Amino acid sequence: MDGEKKTIRVTQIGSPIGRPKDQRATLIGLGLNKLNRTRELENTSAVRGMVNKVKHLVKVEDE
Repeated sequence: MDGEKKTIRVTQIGSPIGRPKDQRATLIGLGLNKLNRTRELENTSAVRGMVNKVKHLVKVEDE
């Protein structure tokens, strides 16, 4: 094991305006709060679950 963690690149492509508050909170939890903002996050089940909740507002690229 070389200690390298798998990451995913998540980019916000949709606006949270008019969406339920929990979806906006999920975007903020992922570090996304502006359109086209990109974050590299650890590929964990918790992060995957958050991404799945707002999958209509984000684009995901595996690394």
